[in-house]
Amino acid sequence: MKHNKTNVTRRSFLKSSAIGIGVAAFGGPMVIRCSAASTAANSKVNLALVGCGGQGRGVMNWLLSCGANLVALCDPDAGQIANARKDAAGKGGEKATGYEDYRKLLDKADTFDAVLIGTPDHWHAPLCKAFMKAGKHIYCEKPLTHSVSEARQLRELARSSKVVTQMGNQGSDSSSLRRSIEIIQAGAIGPVHEIYEWGIGVTAREGRAEGEDPIPAGFNWDLWVGPSAMRPFKKGAYHPAVWRGWFDFGNGGLADFCCHSINLPMRSLDLGYPERLVTNLDKSGQQPADKPAVEFHFPARGKLPPVNLYWQGNGQPPAAVIAPVVDVHKEKDGGVLIVGEKGCIYSSHWNTDAMIRLEGEPRLKDVLQHPATKDIPQTLPRSKGHGQEFIDACRGEGKTFSDFDIGGKLTEIGLSGVLAVRAGKNLDWNGEKMEATNAPEVARLVHTEWRPRWLG
Repeated sequence: MKHNKTNVTRRSFLKSSAIGIGVAAFGGPMVIRCSAASTAANSKVNLALVGCGGQGRGVMNWLLSCGANLVALCDPDAGQIANARKDAAGKGGEKATGYEDYRKLLDKADTFDAVLIGTPDHWHAPLCKAFMKAGKHIYCEKPLTHSVSEARQLRELARSSKVVTQMGNQGSDSSSLRRSIEIIQAGAIGPVHEIYEWGIGVTAREGRAEGEDPIPAGFNWDLWVGPSAMRPFKKGAYHPAVWRGWFDFGNGGLADFCCHSINLPMRSLDLGYPERLVTNLDKSGQQPADKPAVEFHFPARGKLPPVNLYWQGNGQPPAAVIAPVVDVHKEKDGGVLIVGEKGCIYSSHWNTDAMIRLEGEPRLKDVLQHPATKDIPQTLPRSKGHGQEFIDACRGEGKTFSDFDIGGKLTEIGLSGVLAVRAGKNLDWNGEKMEATNAPEVARLVHTEWRPRWLG
């Protein structure tokens, strides 16, 4: 990375003090807040859950508390359906109809209003397409899709279908996030040239697990693999909850958390598509599994200068730049630091606890309490909760803050970095055309080819 005069000034500013920041735990799902207001029974939103694993069940419970009525459960694993029905006991979901195949659920489309999709990533786009075309509102877990082209397709389909959509980056409801956007857009920290992000998560790999085990009773393995390339079942290798480590089903830690960590910088700095992606390949042309890293180089946007986003996936901030600001011994999970010429804003991955430090100040302060920014006007609505936004919007009351246009764009940005990792080379990226101009071979990763058997 080149160090111009402005960079040196910012680095000097960062190194002028040492500040420790504690962040929220990263091990479990983010809590979706809901309004405490009661909801009339006749205005409940009839909900179908597709993908009944732990994350799907967690979001299901939150949406039930926001005014949803569970009517259907769908999963190729009968055991997961049983787990979801147990979780819904006492919340009106005991009699929810179970389905192995989502196409059977589509045949009963008149029985539900909205769908919660909590499946592995490779199923997100096919399911979203099918249910949006059926006129159903969609809440889909992040990342929105498994490939760049799928994200673009869902953005376009959501615009034309007019259904309510929400992606599951739950920190979008945070007043801390929304106030940070207002502060940055008001110019309080000055022009931004550098963003640093660090996170945790598995490093995905190509191929498949060795060996084969008997398929458990009640588990349709062929359907679980679905549109992806078929392979033998191997106990503990893919299901449950470990599929993200395989590129055929997930895309590793970067794809997993990009929709959280890039949320604040993308919104506040009007980031479009990166024009160049740089990876930290070793001499063998491979990315170190213990220290994955990608640089996203964004061009100027109107009056906003070019900005580089440095992502590091080993759970630790880049020591040379961030150690003076963040206590690395307390920082175990991930965060984002947006560096301006007049200050910086730090947030955890969840965007729920942002802090600001202006030039000349000794330490970071809560963005909601900083006296120097109190006169910056509020330009964004405040939320009753990520889940409540979705349920209310399904009723025709208000809009969601992380619809598929926002969620799809976040996903496209994150997955462009994954492309560079999988290609094993730095990419010159044309985001509008979804093309790596210096690596045409990447096209096969941009446009995933799926098995047609389980689609449509």
